Amino acid sequence: MRIADVGALRIAYRTGGRGESALFLHGITTYSFLWRDVVSLLEGDLTFFAPDLMGCGDSSKPAGADYSLTAQADTILGFMDAAGVGKAHLVGHDIGGGIAQILSVREPERFRTLTLVNTVAYDYWPVQPIVTMRVPLLRHLAMATLDHGVLRMLVSRTFHDKEKVSEELMGHFMRPLRSEEGRQGFLALARALDNSQLMSVSGQLPRLPMPVLIIRGTKDIYLKPIISERLHREIKGSRYECLSTAGHYSPLDDPRGVAALILDFIGATAAIA
Repeated sequence: MRIADVGALRIAYRTGGRGESALFLHGITTYSFLWRDVVSLLEGDLTFFAPDLMGCGDSSKPAGADYSLTAQADTILGFMDAAGVGKAHLVGHDIGGGIAQILSVREPERFRTLTLVNTVAYDYWPVQPIVTMRVPLLRHLAMATLDHGVLRMLVSRTFHDKEKVSEELMGHFMRPLRSEEGRQGFLALARALDNSQLMSVSGQLPRLPMPVLIIRGTKDIYLKPIISERLHREIKGSRYECLSTAGHYSPLDDPRGVAALILDFIGATAAIA
């Protein structure tokens, strides 16, 4: 883990490997650990950068800050400059996929390819568990009762391979929620989610100049298949791959499948170029 200073923010990130740069963005409820198994399979081919979003993991969690997807995108652009990330392959999961859509529309020249993994898009989100966090009484009740066992049940429901949901893995999920600062960062991010920010860029997605790969773990019970299907339909020339061996957290559920699809996609686009 390293730290990049982005203005007043400290952004924690994992990096390693060799070759062209690849930027991996996680979603809500996780942080850079989401990509640990995927990047270990890719580090012989790519130099990876996996930051913790503002409010997540070991990154800054400033009170009163703007935690929206557009603000997160601004921070990621600053992170790329601070960490020396050159033109990169961009990969995003969940709301990280939403941030990746904003980045690709705003700064297309900075990205070689775009890969969206079990991503949010359009106005089909936030999903009910996150919406609950916006209602004060329900929010306090949910955080008070969200112990290790409850969180493990919520995570396990969306895994294809239930044996992957180990005590070690759940320790990673729980770690930020064990501190008041971590819980407040999570809640600030949940409150800031606004699908209008993705709707505002959706009309530009069909004109993205970079190749696009869409991956969906089909056992995802939180994000509906219509999201990936519509992205594939509207982004002409995009590639759509389904993993029947994964749920919502597909980078953890089937890291080999995700890594293989990313490598094949990048190889195919390089051959065409």
